[in-house]
Amino acid sequence: MNVSYHGHSVVQIKTDQHTIIIDPFINGNGQTDLKTDDLKVDVILLTHGHNDHVGDTIELAKKNNALVVAPFELATYLGWKGLNVHPMHIGGSYTFDFGTVKLTQAFHGSSYEEEGEKIVYTGMPAGILFKHDGKTVYHAGDTGLFSDMKLLGELEEIDLAFLPIGDNFTMGPEDAAIAAKWIKAKTVVPMHYNTFPVIEQNPQGFVDSLPGKMGKVMKAGDSIKL
Repeated sequence: MNVSYHGHSVVQIKTDQHTIIIDPFINGNGQTDLKTDDLKVDVILLTHGHNDHVGDTIELAKKNNALVVAPFELATYLGWKGLNVHPMHIGGSYTFDFGTVKLTQAFHGSSYEEEGEKIVYTGMPAGILFKHDGKTVYHAGDTGLFSDMKLLGELEEIDLAFLPIGDNFTMGPEDAAIAAKWIKAKTVVPMHYNTFPVIEQNPQGFVDSLPGKMGKVMKAGDSIKL
């Protein structure tokens, strides 16, 4: 499969038959190279309900008749919006025709802001383990550092991991470097940085802090073949 990064927390996975996108925050994302009008996806995976992660899910799902996989409360909310959804929850996994999805813990919040100063609670946030053709991709979502990340390193063989480094809302570079060592991924890519002033970081500095050649900075549009 081919895995590409598209700014903020947007990750796209292409298999031989399917295109999957994670947290498709495109419009309003100054870091992305994608345009919703050009994007064709079969599946949308969501880590949590914040607007900079749900992003353009409703538009993309309706335009492409895409399946949306998300934590239960968020999936329920999006189902009410007319989307085709598959609800899951932390610790659960499900094997679809496009691959296996397992939701992991993430320590953060999860809510969706609607017009009129209305906040809709969308359940617990999650990380995502995506498995296909013997390879595993870990998208940590928005999270702080937590010790159970060590279990991921012990129980999973992660080929590629995306970790937030922006600080303020998530792990900063120092905590993300600890997480990288704990999960023992073959390749670690920083995400969720430089989109807003409050999360400005030096991704190369983070990568340089990791042992060996574990880290890799991916610019918007860069891809890795697994």
